Amino acid sequence: MNRLLLLFILLFALSGSLQANPQVVRLATTTSTYNSGLLGHLLPHFEKQHGITVQVLSVGTGQALKLGQDGDVDLVITHAPVAEEAFVEAGHGIEPRSLMYNDYVLVGPKNDPLNLEQAEGILDALEKIHQRNRVFVSRGDDSGTHKKELELWELAGLQPGFRNYRAVGQGMGRVLTMTSEMKGYTLTDRGTWLAMRSRLDLALLYEGGIDLANPYQVILVNPQRHPGINHRGARLLRDWLLSETGQALINGFTVDDEPLFFADAN
Repeated sequence: MNRLLLLFILLFALSGSLQANPQVVRLATTTSTYNSGLLGHLLPHFEKQHGITVQVLSVGTGQALKLGQDGDVDLVITHAPVAEEAFVEAGHGIEPRSLMYNDYVLVGPKNDPLNLEQAEGILDALEKIHQRNRVFVSRGDDSGTHKKELELWELAGLQPGFRNYRAVGQGMGRVLTMTSEMKGYTLTDRGTWLAMRSRLDLALLYEGGIDLANPYQVILVNPQRHPGINHRGARLLRDWLLSETGQALINGFTVDDEPLFFADAN
């Protein structure tokens, strides 16, 4: 799986060294926007309206920003504010815009053996998992979710490398499946959780609070750094996502009548 992904990234990067196809926009984005089904809901509308094909590379936020830094994509959609700020300040990206938000939730065994639903906060919930040495499955892939998880462990004053901590280097969908199989715990974005929960032997055990906010931004790759990219097409896609049409489609994407993301263009 990892070798195939690396091969795909290599081929994707090689294509970026050629002159951009004006009818193709290359988007690097997080696995949560893909695994949740959001992109499959949004992009056909854009492609039909504008006659442009969107090539999506779904990776962790760290990898997505690296692809943007190297000029191998035309724009990125990510959810790691500190890393995004550094990406823009270094001149790799321009015009960051808020796109949407949801939140992170903690999921685990349905019988809730640690009584995490009564936790005093997310840090208290993580401390209980740590103290009892329960299986915790981490993305371990430098994604926005992984960055948030590490931030929470640090805020709790805990080292995540306990015996039953599993850093697996996988996307959110695969991590949820593994967590279900291992009867463990994990931190997930709400969108992917809602899209997959009917297939998992897991329950939502903790939610809420500012510490679990999950904002997404769309950022154009800097055309002055990479003149060969399809900047015009990237801007067209960015503007469509931020338009009333794009924002309404984001708000209209639901599972069992529950929204997975909330539009937040400003």
